Amino acid sequence: MNQQTLITAYKFEGRGLHTGKYAHMTLKPAPAGYGIRFIRTDLGIEIPALASKVTRTDRSTTISEGGANVITIEHLMSALTGLGVDNACIEINNEEVPILDGSALRYVRAIAPDGLQDQDEERQLVEFSEPFEVKDEKTGSWVRVEPSDRMSFEATSDFNSHVLGVQSARWNGGNNYVAKIAPCRTFVFFHELEFLAARGLVKGGDVDNAIVIVERPVSTEQIDNMCKLFGMPHLSVTGQGYLSNIQLHFPDECGRHKLLDLIGDMRLMGGFPKARITAYKPGHSINSLAARTALSKIK
Repeated sequence: MNQQTLITAYKFEGRGLHTGKYAHMTLKPAPAGYGIRFIRTDLGIEIPALASKVTRTDRSTTISEGGANVITIEHLMSALTGLGVDNACIEINNEEVPILDGSALRYVRAIAPDGLQDQDEERQLVEFSEPFEVKDEKTGSWVRVEPSDRMSFEATSDFNSHVLGVQSARWNGGNNYVAKIAPCRTFVFFHELEFLAARGLVKGGDVDNAIVIVERPVSTEQIDNMCKLFGMPHLSVTGQGYLSNIQLHFPDECGRHKLLDLIGDMRLMGGFPKARITAYKPGHSINSLAARTALSKIK
């Protein structure tokens, strides 16, 4: 199979989930062998989308170069991987990728109908001679990479939550990414919101770009106070344990979103892996560690 790039340019804009800063972003076609690169147009700095450039994994994935950051790249990286894009130039005029609706849906809705442009060079798959695993002994999280004839991802999420339970999701590299994975939105537990806000995160978070899970009993006053903090309308808690603005796209939407993130973070190994990648309790820290380890083990 040959490498592929975008047929035309695509523009997106909006607030960043964590910084709340507004950014304009343009995805552009790129030549064969270019890979995925972010260009901070306000600073004139280029940052390759590689695990070696990851500098922060606190609730999202940040890459940096020369004092410039691009924050929350994982949903876009996942979309490009799910669509089969080898090469793309991403121009952005601020430090955080717009969160949009909290999923990869708007990217695939824009790009998929146009298809992709075949290029003259053959796709160079990322291959490994032996399996390897990275693990976080404290959290129990792990990511395993095994050589395989085809690319596949599987993620099992367990937050010890009576609302979510244990959720597993799988993608075998087929075209079902657009319908089954891309629409799955990011999520947060209600009891985390005050803590995250105190750390300067989720400044751009609202009920239009995140699923809010209510795990513990909360009062109407607590909900009202949190809604005021984030500028949300008045909400209540459904019997399923979610704030009332949400209707899930899938019963296991949160588990599928963790798979979406895993796909995006593992793309930072520099290409499409010819490997079976499985993860338990994945998150940006363990995902990025696995991608960085993969860079040193490429065949």
